[in-house]
Formats: sequence, structure tokens, C-alpha cells
Amino acid sequence: MPIKDMLLALAVVIAWGVNFVVIKVGLEGMPPLLLAGLRFACVAFPAIFFIAPPKLPLRWLVSYGLSISFGQFSLLFLSIKLGMPAGLASLILQAQAFFTLLFGAVLLKESLRLHNLLAMAIAAIGIALIGLSHSHYQNSFTLPALLLILGAAASWGIGNITNKVIMARYSVKIMSLVVWSALVPLLAFSLSSVIFEGTSTIYTSLVHIQWHNILALFYLAVIATMLGYGCWGSLLSRYETWRIAPLTLLVPVVGLVSAAVFVNEHLSTQQLVGAAIVGIALVFNVFGARLLRARSTPPVNVSNRL
Repeated sequence: MPIKDMLLALAVVIAWGVNFVVIKVGLEGMPPLLLAGLRFACVAFPAIFFIAPPKLPLRWLVSYGLSISFGQFSLLFLSIKLGMPAGLASLILQAQAFFTLLFGAVLLKESLRLHNLLAMAIAAIGIALIGLSHSHYQNSFTLPALLLILGAAASWGIGNITNKVIMARYSVKIMSLVVWSALVPLLAFSLSSVIFEGTSTIYTSLVHIQWHNILALFYLAVIATMLGYGCWGSLLSRYETWRIAPLTLLVPVVGLVSAAVFVNEHLSTQQLVGAAIVGIALVFNVFGARLLRARSTPPVNVSNRL
């Protein structure tokens, strides 16, 4: 891989890692459903006037938009609003990899391998440790916040399966899918914000919107979504998946570091241990098959060679 593409991949990973801090900053003075709706409004407009719509049935566009966009980000934003640390959110959300495997096994009849099951078990231990710490420390979060972030990971997993089916059946450009599917969560977030947050709250938030909210929206829509997914899709189209996908393991690393640096988040010892275990599980899920094969390979008998 050329240096420029390696730097491009690293830039996307950094952008996605810092994304969680930006969400936390953007939620200051802004209700979560409204912020998420504005994000997808910025993704959809004015881009839909310049990008052709994807050629696929409406039901798949709606399914993709409701799962990977509305489901994931509504639960993610609500979780952070309820106190989930941005750094931990960046890590726990990566449980989407395990949900994707489970949904793939159930819906697409894909097989689960031993290292996948072991990685899930290890991750469950780490998440349990994090969950048990939710009420014992100063920088605590509510248990519903943890459940919401796991729900966001599950929604992302469903979105991944939807994306896989779309790409297998239809000839769709990733930017076209990202931009036009943004109309679905835009409508869903708008209705949800009116129902659950109220028109008066929406009006007050928009009238008194601050610069940090505007800059956060720009980052979330342009950098994290359009440029991030566009560049990532380009890399995946030009290189083998095994070269690109493991780089996402750096996202929670960037998330944890950026949260500590920019918003002064410090995790308890138990939370750090839980985070480390989840990180190990994510790495094992990617490289576990190689490790198990290496252990099962019989040693070479040097004396026979001599």
C-alpha cells in the first residue's frame, strides 16, 4: 500500500476516533435527537442535488438508513447524553463486529468459527466489568447508558448486514448510498425530536445555537460521515479487506486518548481493565484464526531434516 493511502486510512481512523468527543461537545446545549437530525440534514443537503440516487429498491434504502444511521446514532447520542464517557463509547460501540457475526449467522447462514466465539466470550467479560463499575466512581454513567450503546452496536451490526446484501445484489456507489439514505434518518429524527423533545425545545436550541454546536455539526456531517465513509469506501474498493478492516481497531484507541486530552475523561481502574479486555477481544476476533492455526501447526523435526 502506498504511503499516501496509508496516511489516508490513518486520517479516517483518527477522524472517527475523535468523532465521539465531538458528539459530546455538540450535545452541550443541544438535545440529542435534534443534533442527530441536523447532522443528517447536513449530509443530505446540498449533496443530493449533485449525486445521483442509488439504483436499488426503496425498502433497502430505508432499511439501511433506519439501522446504520437512525438506530445506531439515536442510541449512541442518547447514551452519551446520559453520561457514557466518549472514550468508552468509542470502544464499546466496536461490539458491532460481534453483532455483525451473530446476525450474519442467523440471517445469512454464515458460519461462526471458534476464534469468533472465544472473542465474544472475552468481550462479554470486559463489558460486564465496565457495567459493574457504572455506579461506583465519580465519572460514572447509568446502566441504561451502557445498554443504549450496546443497542447502537447492534443497530450498526444490522446495518452492516443490510449493506452487505445491497452491495451483493445491486451496483451501488458508497457515496450515493450514504447521501441518499441520509433522508431516512433525517425524517425519523425530525419526527422523534418533535415527539420526545418538543417544539419549544427545538426552537430554543436553534435560536440559541452556539459555535461549538455548529462546528460539531460540520465535523459530524462532512468529516466523519461524507469524507470518512467516502475515503474508507474507496480504500476498500482498491485493497483486500484484510489490509483495511483491522485498522478500525485503532478507532477506540484514538477515542480514549482524545477523550482524556480534550474533555478530561479519566476512567477508573476497573473500567480500564474492562476496556483492555474488550480491546483484546476485538484484536483476537480479527487475528485469532491465525493464532490458532499457528498453535496447531506441528513443530518441524530438525533432526529428520539433518
